[in-house]
Amino acid sequence: MDFLIGLGWYIIPFLIVLSILVFVHELGHYLVARYNGVGVDVFSIGFGPEVFGWHDKAGTRWKVSWFPLGGYVKMVGDADAASTPDHKALKKMDTDTRSRSLFYKTVWQRIAVSAAGPVANYLFAIVLFAILFATIGQRYTVPVIQGFQTGSVAEKAGFQVGDRIKDINGEQIDRFEDIPAIVQAQAGNTLQVVVDRNGHILILSVTPILTEIKDHFGHVHKVGLLGIKGSEAGFIKRDWWNCWWYATEEAFSLSWQTLKALGQIIVGAKSADGLGGPLRIAQMSGEIAQSGFIALFWFMALLSVNLGLINLFPVPMLDGGHLLFYFIEAVRGKPLSEKAQEWGFRLGFGLIIGLMILATWNDIIHIFFK
Repeated sequence: MDFLIGLGWYIIPFLIVLSILVFVHELGHYLVARYNGVGVDVFSIGFGPEVFGWHDKAGTRWKVSWFPLGGYVKMVGDADAASTPDHKALKKMDTDTRSRSLFYKTVWQRIAVSAAGPVANYLFAIVLFAILFATIGQRYTVPVIQGFQTGSVAEKAGFQVGDRIKDINGEQIDRFEDIPAIVQAQAGNTLQVVVDRNGHILILSVTPILTEIKDHFGHVHKVGLLGIKGSEAGFIKRDWWNCWWYATEEAFSLSWQTLKALGQIIVGAKSADGLGGPLRIAQMSGEIAQSGFIALFWFMALLSVNLGLINLFPVPMLDGGHLLFYFIEAVRGKPLSEKAQEWGFRLGFGLIIGLMILATWNDIIHIFFK
């Protein structure tokens, strides 16, 4: 019984967070589709058999399904939940049904519908960040060195207490929090760091050393460190009129950090061990939920950014794959052949399944064997 109660502390927050983010994502598709006159047959939270649902006045079936690891909007002319075109059904459609099918809309209308889901996730994240920044404040530490850890490579490289770090490898540093975002992925690589020392600009070279660190959840990570200490972090409350700018900046900064990390994994500069899947997200959701609603709101905003970003990847079966096909159609003046699209969806399906297997394997190793 204690095990089931403990498991519930992880699963329930995870399902609540995921369901909210999926609803936001699919609502983006739904609203833009309806705005463009596209008929929507099904709006589902989850996959598989229906638990409960209802029809609205427009004929859309809104439902909750048994497997709550995602969701979908099935539009008129879709063959499945992944919005694969049903070419046979499309050819047999009457005039009225064609007028409500996404596949008979202009290419730019289809682009708008496909992009609406990821955009909705970004907007949702920005709203959450803005609320947090205006009420609780944005985490902020001045990027000034206050001390060094034992054996610090930065101290050996000539850094001094009081140095203000302004730039690392061409990337501007505004907060101390910006430093680990760059340095942790650069173990063994020499960095060029611009510092302000009592009004004098200096350029120092330093190579982060690979170090094992433990986060506040007890998880061990291998990262690059300089061995510098900043002052105690605080929070700056943003005004309601400019919190939106800082929130937008935060969302796109997180996206850029994710893209850089993925790029390093692809070229082999970083291990793929850090890729996590539903099990690790569930674990983190439960742990963060126990830290309070503020931490859970921040985590939800972070996941919403990642969900929006991942769906923009040009992989068939994801929104980005549909966008890729539509942009090719816009350039060529005609869509790709049915066979090319079919092979694209098969490739995308295989890639997604492979990534899910890798992420789940990493989750199992991370959670149960570390």
